[in-house]
Amino acid sequence: NSSYYERLQNLMEEMGGRIYVKPVPGNRTTEEIIRMVVDGDIKYTIADHNIASINQTYYPILDVNTSVSFSQRVAWVVRKNSPILNNKVSKWIKNAKKQSFYNVTYNKYFKNKKSYKRRVKSDFFSKNGGKISKYDDIIKSNAERIGWDWRLLSSLIYQESRFNPTDTAWTGAGGLMQLLPSTANELGLQDLNDPVANVYAGSTYLQKLWNNWEDIPDSTQRLKFVMASYNCGLGHVRDAQRLAELYKDDVLLWDNHVEKYILKLSEQDYYSQPVVRYGFVRGHEPYNYVREIFLRYDHYSKFIPLVPDEKSGLASAAIL
Repeated sequence: NSSYYERLQNLMEEMGGRIYVKPVPGNRTTEEIIRMVVDGDIKYTIADHNIASINQTYYPILDVNTSVSFSQRVAWVVRKNSPILNNKVSKWIKNAKKQSFYNVTYNKYFKNKKSYKRRVKSDFFSKNGGKISKYDDIIKSNAERIGWDWRLLSSLIYQESRFNPTDTAWTGAGGLMQLLPSTANELGLQDLNDPVANVYAGSTYLQKLWNNWEDIPDSTQRLKFVMASYNCGLGHVRDAQRLAELYKDDVLLWDNHVEKYILKLSEQDYYSQPVVRYGFVRGHEPYNYVREIFLRYDHYSKFIPLVPDEKSGLASAAIL
């Protein structure tokens, strides 16, 4: 029995009425059950408020406003005959609260909400002027340097920051390409909010990721592996690839193959597999991230010239 089930039992006694409860298998995580609500498989479920709230940012269809209890304290339980373990855990918690990781995690689950739904068109989009953002020149020069279509890089940057160079995420990632401080240090970037330096460092990092996927023969599929890696980390995408191999899918194709397993890495049955080295990841983030960037890129490609013609302003026949 879960704490949620016990709460419903107590609630029935308090109300003096009947609540019909349909149990699910014990190996289902709370987030998997919430996904069942999103998919329409079930109508309701009970979840901790922080878990429900963070999932609502991914699935706006969710209504998480109905409370079934007052706020409850959360604790770890240790056997009475394990005082050494109890002291170690208490010491660890005390020290952890002093670390930046604790504050980042607390803000992620209890304070900050982040919507991953991005519009297809950017605020600066101009069909007639052939412009996507006021950073077009910076983006074009870096896209050319790494061999990308500048409109695709623009779509990725919009997904990350909506072209806001001062945007800062709960992780500490910042700037147009939302680089983590650790990645910025690795790339020699000192000011995350400097558009020129940020796009240079971010595109350099994309090129490094591109080199990590040299075994992917199709360039479009390779780009999708790169983008997923940029979003959730190379290790998690490698895990999804290993799962694809385990279940006899094509490890060199993102679409309808490896992308299925990046989604499954949020399910215990899959992230607990021996081939998975980096554990749980919110798979719908990289899954939607790749899809939305390419959807926006397709839109840009229809209206924005790749290379403007000097006389007419129309796209030339050049293709990167």
